[in-house]
Amino acid sequence: MNIILPIVQIFFVSVLIFFISGRLIGSNVNIFKRILSVIISVSFTTFIFWYTYLRGTDYTFSFSTMNNVVNVATLLWVGSMLLISMLIYLFFELFDPIALDENNGRVVGKKSFIKRLIGYWRHQKRLRTVLKIAVTNGITRTMKYARNRDSDRELAVAFRDTLEQCGGIFIKFGQVLSTRKELFSPIFIEELEKLQQNVTQLSEQQVKDILKQNLPGEIHDVFSDFSMKPIAAASIGQVHRAILKSTNEKVVVKLLRPDVKEIMREDLSILIEFANWVSSKSQWAENLGFRDIAEGFAASLREEIDFNIEARNMIQIKNVMENSNLKVNIPKVYEKYSNENILVMGLAQGQSVANRYQFYNANCNEVAETLLFSYLEQALVSGIFHADPHPGNIYYDEETKIITLLDFGAVCRLPSTQQEGLKLFFIGIQQRDASILFDGISLLVKNKNDVDRHELEQAISQIILKISYVDRIQTDELVYSIFTVIRDYGLQFYPSVSVALRVVVTLDGTLRIIEPTFNIFEEAKKFSNQYLKQVFKKPFKEPIATKDRLEEELALILPNLRKIPRRVDQLFKRVEDGKVILHHDIFSDKNNSKFITQLFSKFVLLMVGITFGVISVALLAISQFINTAYAIYLNTAAYLGLFLCAILLVRLSIQAIRDMKRNE
Repeated sequence: MNIILPIVQIFFVSVLIFFISGRLIGSNVNIFKRILSVIISVSFTTFIFWYTYLRGTDYTFSFSTMNNVVNVATLLWVGSMLLISMLIYLFFELFDPIALDENNGRVVGKKSFIKRLIGYWRHQKRLRTVLKIAVTNGITRTMKYARNRDSDRELAVAFRDTLEQCGGIFIKFGQVLSTRKELFSPIFIEELEKLQQNVTQLSEQQVKDILKQNLPGEIHDVFSDFSMKPIAAASIGQVHRAILKSTNEKVVVKLLRPDVKEIMREDLSILIEFANWVSSKSQWAENLGFRDIAEGFAASLREEIDFNIEARNMIQIKNVMENSNLKVNIPKVYEKYSNENILVMGLAQGQSVANRYQFYNANCNEVAETLLFSYLEQALVSGIFHADPHPGNIYYDEETKIITLLDFGAVCRLPSTQQEGLKLFFIGIQQRDASILFDGISLLVKNKNDVDRHELEQAISQIILKISYVDRIQTDELVYSIFTVIRDYGLQFYPSVSVALRVVVTLDGTLRIIEPTFNIFEEAKKFSNQYLKQVFKKPFKEPIATKDRLEEELALILPNLRKIPRRVDQLFKRVEDGKVILHHDIFSDKNNSKFITQLFSKFVLLMVGITFGVISVALLAISQFINTAYAIYLNTAAYLGLFLCAILLVRLSIQAIRDMKRNE
C-alpha cells in the first residue's frame, strides 16, 4: 500500500476541516488553537475510523474505494472531525482566561496559555510557601485567641517574623504598615519598625545597561559626569549624581531596578491573597480592613515602579506651589531624559531634616510652620499633595532657608468635599468641639446616613475629653482613636482620606523632629485664619483680575439667563397643549440597537438549533415503527439534523464565552 496517498488525503481533509471550522466558529479565531484543535480531532477520529472500519481489511486508501465500501462511515468520520474540532476549540476558549477586545481579538500584552500555566504553578508554589511560614510562626493561633491588640505582643512578633521570612515585597509592606500609627497599636508599630531590608546595589554594568536602554543618546552625550556610586539605594531603585552636558546643571538620576517589575507582578497578587487569608482567620484583621490595606499598598507600589507617574506628580505639585509665598521647592523634572524606567531631576540642596544639628542657627518653629503650611496649602487649596513626608524625603538648606520635598512616587488627591471635611476636622479638634468634628467626619466617610448622629457625637466627645487640658496632643494616638470609633460604628473612611490622615501622623512626627514643641492643630488654625484673610483681600488687591473674572463668568451666564423667560413660556404652552411626553427610544442609541440585534440573532440561532434537534429526535423515533427502506432515509436525515443542531449550539457557546471575556 502506498503510504503517501492516504497521508496526502488526510492532510487535504484536515485543511478542509480547518477552514470550515474557522468559518463556523466566527471571525478573529486564534490560529494556534484552531490548528491544535484540528490536529487533535483528525488524529482521534482517524484512529477510531481505522480501528472500527478499516482494520484488518484489504483496501486501497482512496475516496473512490471508500465511496463503494464505507461511504456512510466516511461521511460520519469527516463530520465527526468537524464537530470534535469545534468542541475542542470550545474547550480551549472555556479554559483560556485571555481578555478580548470589541472585535474578539486578544488584548495586547497577554501571556500565552503555556506561560500562564507555568506562572500559575510558580504562583501556587510561592503562595504555599508564604502560608506555611505564617502557620509555622503561629499567625493562626495567635490571631484566634487575640482579644486585646494593645497588649498582644505575641501576635505582633509572629506577624513581623512572617513578613521578614517571606522577604521582598512583604518586608516593604511591613515597613509601610509601621507608619500606620492611626491603625495599629504601639506594640505592632514597635515590632514592625524592626523590619530591615538588605538591598544590594546595582553593578556598574547594570547601571550602564539601564542608561543605554533608556537615554535618548549615549551616556557621555547626555552627561558630562556621572557618578557610578549611588547616593541612595532602595528596593525599587537607586539614585546617582550627574551633570547634564547641555546645561552643566547638577542633577540626580533615579534608576528602576531591572527585575523589580517582574517581582512586583509575582508577589503583589500573593500578598493580597495572604491578606485575604489573614482576614478570613481573624475578625480583628477583617474589621481592620487588612485586605483593603494590602490592595492600597499594591496599587501605590504599581504607581511607584512607573517613573512617568512620579514625574507627572512632581510637575503637578510644582505648578500648585508656583504662586506660593512659602520657601518650599519641588525639584525640576527633565522630561527629555525621563521615562518609566529612569527619572532625571534637579539636585536638592541641603540635608535631611532628620539631621537636627543643621538647625542650630535656624528658627526651628518657623521652618516647621513653613513645612506644615506648604502641606495644608497643597491639600486644602489644590487638593493634591505629597503623601510621604518622612524626614528622609524632606531637605532643608540652611543658607537659602529653602525646604525641598523629595520622592513623589506617592501623592494623595482630595476632592473638594473631602477638602472641606478635613478643614472641619482640624477646626473641631483645635476647638474641642464634637459637633464640628462630626460634621467634618461625615464628609470623610462612607455610609454616614446609617449612623445615629447623637451616639457618634458622644463617642467623639469621649476622644476630645482625652486630649483636653493637656499641653500637647499626641496626633498618632488621636487619629488612632478616631479610626477605632469609625470602625466600631461600621463606617469607613474614603481611601484618599485614610492616606491624608496617615500623612498627618507622619508629618507630625517629622515636624516634631524639627521643633519638639510644635502643635500641628494650633498651627493649622493659624493657617486657616491667614488663608481666609487672603481670600477676602484678594479682590481688593487685584481689582483688575477680579473684574475680568466676573466679566468672564457673566459672559457665560447672560446668554442662558436671556433665554429663560422664553423657554418657560414655551414649556407652559406645551403643557397646556398636552405635548409634554417623556419618550426614550432604546433603538435611537447605536450601542443599544447593536446589542438588541445581536441578542435577537443569537436567539434565532438557538431556536433553529433546538428545532433541528427536536425534529431529528422525532424522526429517529418514527423510524423505529416504519418500513426498513424508509427508515434508512429517516435515520440519515435525523443524524444530519442532530449534526447541524450540535454545530449551531457549539457556535453559540463559543460566542457566549467570548462575550463574557469582553465584558470582563
